[in-house]
Formats: sequence, C-alpha cells, structure tokens
Amino acid sequence: MRTLGNILWFILGGAIMGLGWWLAGLIAFITIVGIPWGRSCFVIGMFSFFPFGQEAIDREELTQRGDLGTGSLGCLGNVLWFIFLGWWLALGHLVSAIALFITIIGIPFGIQHLKLAGVALSPVGKTIVSKEVAAAARMHNANSAVSKMREK
Repeated sequence: MRTLGNILWFILGGAIMGLGWWLAGLIAFITIVGIPWGRSCFVIGMFSFFPFGQEAIDREELTQRGDLGTGSLGCLGNVLWFIFLGWWLALGHLVSAIALFITIIGIPFGIQHLKLAGVALSPVGKTIVSKEVAAAARMHNANSAVSKMREK
C-alpha cells in the first residue's frame, strides 16, 4: 500500500514539491552560510518525493539527547530558515493541499502536504525515519516517563 501511495503521491504533486525542496537546497548551497540548511533540503526533498511509510521526528525525541539543532541555536536556525526559504515551501504545500482537498480521493494526499508544510516551517532539529522507528522512539519515551513517575 505504501508503494502505491508513494507512486500516486509522486504523480499528484510530490514531484513538484520535491523539486521545490531541491531548488531551496541549491539556493542555500550558493550562499555558503546556508550549506547546513541545503543538506537538510535535499533530505526533506527525498521525503517529499516519497513520504508514505516515513515520518519527520524531532532528533531530541528520537535520541533523548539534545544537540546543536535542538536547542536555542536550532530555534534561531528555524527563524532564519522561515524568513528566507521556509515560508514559500510551506505555502507551496498549503496550496497543493487545498487543491487536493477539493477532490475526495485527494484528501489523504492533502493531509500529507499539510504535514510537510509543518516541516517546511521548522525543519531544523528534525530527522526523517520510518514510521516504525518513530513509533518505537515514542513508546520508549513514554515508558521512560512512566518509570520516572513511579519512582516519585
């Protein structure tokens, strides 16, 4: 089912938005300062081409450790990203979602565009993993939180 969803997604707008992410990555690479954002654009662009079966998750939630992109510098990186490139990628995903919501069959694809619009607004500190890995990380975090509550 994921394969069929990814093929339909690619045809119904995923290819265009994936290329949009890659264009943003090229623009970021040209600036030299934007190379870290550019690398992320190519990773998220691949995610935008074939999103079914994958998920964007916060790295801190995945690893239970903070890093450069998940702290205050990550927040600053997201603000800079939003100002220079993020808003138009989010707008592209939003327009694609609205166009797909008009048709009944396009609603699941429109929902996926809305998820990608959220990623476009603040991609710093996120990583792309399979849905199973994301679910396992969330379950592990929930079990750790419950264990901490029981200790008190």
